[in-house]
Amino acid sequence: MLKKNIKNRLKNFGIPFLFFAGGFLIWEITALISTLPEFLLPRPSQIIFEIFTKFSFFLSHLGITMLSAITGYLIAVLLSFTLAVIFVHSKTTERGLYPWIIAIKIAPILALAPFVILWFGIGIASKIVIVALICFFPLLVNTIKGLKTVDENALELLDSLSAGKWQIFLKLRLPGSLPFIFPALKISSALALTGAFVGEFLAADRGIGYLILLYSRILETTTAMAALFVMTLAGMLLFLLISFIEKKVVFWQKSEGI
Repeated sequence: MLKKNIKNRLKNFGIPFLFFAGGFLIWEITALISTLPEFLLPRPSQIIFEIFTKFSFFLSHLGITMLSAITGYLIAVLLSFTLAVIFVHSKTTERGLYPWIIAIKIAPILALAPFVILWFGIGIASKIVIVALICFFPLLVNTIKGLKTVDENALELLDSLSAGKWQIFLKLRLPGSLPFIFPALKISSALALTGAFVGEFLAADRGIGYLILLYSRILETTTAMAALFVMTLAGMLLFLLISFIEKKVVFWQKSEGI
């Protein structure tokens, strides 16, 4: 049993680490032997050194970005789950609202973002709204699918026991929907950072997205990439946190990959 656990841990973490290390090594060697200037192809070692020397600086901007990303993400989770529950129990509401939701989803976020900034200002509120808009649709679709995918035999059993709608929801629909909801939660965690980036690219004076835009404009590519690395690491940690929660909550499902 112990050997199996060690083997699984090596498989889950050792192999990705080796691939990351190999990629960084190839990048480092390529940058060293290349004739390209540093502002076009900085070395990974320079980027990592930049992160360590300016860690508090990056951390302060990361906090601003993560605040808008996580807040918008949580709002999207709450709204999507609430609407999904309403749609499952009311076909009329679903038929009436779902086309509007699809219409909003079809519109590119870059087209909607200027209007969001116009209505909510250039502060954190507009970034939260952009994040919520990006995360909302995949969460809603998966939650609806999960709540509607029920074991017919179990449903008939609960009906025969005169179980109410909310008893069926809590005992059958909700547990059965979790394997559908958690993949959407993981995907949306990455989309949340994308939404925060979009907001900071369009109108911001703080945040990781603002740093990347600022330093890339003045050709300080090493600093811009260091900011991107910090943001990527934060996104990976958020993804792994949700994956960890998924393994604890959906314990009956066999884990595949991360």
